[in-house]
Amino acid sequence: MTSPTLVQFAYFAAAVLFILGLKSMSSPLTARRGIVWAGVGMVLATLATFLTPGMHNFALILLAIVIGGGLAWWSGKIVKMTDMPQMVAIYNGMGGGAAAAIAAVEFARGEAHGELSLALAVLGALIGAISFAGSCVAFAKLQGIMNKAFRLPAQNIVNIALATATVVVGLSIVLVATPTPAQVVVFFVLALLLGVVVTLPIGGADMPVVISLFNAFTGLAVGFEGFVLGIPALIIAGIVVGAAGTLLTQLMARAMNRPITNILFTPISGEAQGGAAVEGTMKELSGLDAASLMRFAQKVIIVPGYGMAVAGAQHKVWEMAKLLEEAGVEVKFAIHPVAGRMPGHMNVLLAEAGVPYEQIFDLEEINAEFPLADVALVIGANDVVNPVARTDKSSPIYGMPILDVDKAQNVIVIKRGKGAGYSGIENALFYQDNCRMLYGSAQQAVADVIQNIKTMG
Repeated sequence: MTSPTLVQFAYFAAAVLFILGLKSMSSPLTARRGIVWAGVGMVLATLATFLTPGMHNFALILLAIVIGGGLAWWSGKIVKMTDMPQMVAIYNGMGGGAAAAIAAVEFARGEAHGELSLALAVLGALIGAISFAGSCVAFAKLQGIMNKAFRLPAQNIVNIALATATVVVGLSIVLVATPTPAQVVVFFVLALLLGVVVTLPIGGADMPVVISLFNAFTGLAVGFEGFVLGIPALIIAGIVVGAAGTLLTQLMARAMNRPITNILFTPISGEAQGGAAVEGTMKELSGLDAASLMRFAQKVIIVPGYGMAVAGAQHKVWEMAKLLEEAGVEVKFAIHPVAGRMPGHMNVLLAEAGVPYEQIFDLEEINAEFPLADVALVIGANDVVNPVARTDKSSPIYGMPILDVDKAQNVIVIKRGKGAGYSGIENALFYQDNCRMLYGSAQQAVADVIQNIKTMG
């Protein structure tokens, strides 16, 4: 078998492994296998690249692989589960940045390209640069480096003006066929600036959708650059990732009942928001009272949120759930699609703690059971359990599907303080007659509940 044929066959096999791997990642039961398959496909595609006719600079390629692989392995080993969203954001941004860098190298080489190839290179560079810059901002927000959203005066006009200028410069690159260095620099500066400016006003409440959207952007950028380079594996991998990211973005936006345009142009910033004033007072209870309510209940539904992730309390929560089950209590976990800071955040944390997948239910599966539950335990969740989403048309989250925890016989909310959630909206649930607040970090509060359950026998 000749070298070109072997390379193409290897790329085909890698593409098949990418597709099978992504398919397996759709279920927690097969996700690990899917990651292994996709990893094998990536190794195969990388090795095949070394056999490409005309390939050179092997020393530089190997050095880049060693440095990049080493940093990825090291960061993957030390990252905390609570920091996983920002790692996903920055890794996603690196993919977009790599696609943009490929285009920049092609422009710098000054070789003639057909109009279609050049147009796709420009489009991939534009999308990749926006994804890179936007993902860096998302990382800064999730990491706490950037603690608040920043909205420019006439933000949407600035967005449109920047986008128009970037597209115009991009078109000029396509039309001249051999762009000048000045054109390329201006194009990338504008594209990077656009990614930053678009992402700056977006608050944490919308961040899961934004991460998913940038994931789709990165996939598309990689696919376009794969076409420019004539590498089928890149084309297929990019299309698969772009399609998956697009579908996930649509699902996430639907889960929030917020169109993508609203998230980008009228985002929830995280600052104080409008809506009707909430009446009543928050009522506190002790760890002993919370333990009693759950220990002598028939059915308890646990709703994890980012507060559980911040405290790293997932193992304690599962320990508490097992104690309740040993006492004859039926325990289930309810997950909202946008709970946490990235898609599937809570599912990953619960899986790490050893919670069986059969006990984890999504919004559509569990909502009908809340009226039958003796206790709904909310651990650090806020906006996804706020009943104003059903009742207050003036609220920014009105119409968003929520977990109906307010319909349980008793609601216990573990919360660090009395502040509002990511969206800046006061939660009416906390003021209802059937709701009690257990203040403190999730780790400490759940440990207190566990100790009290053990003393009850």
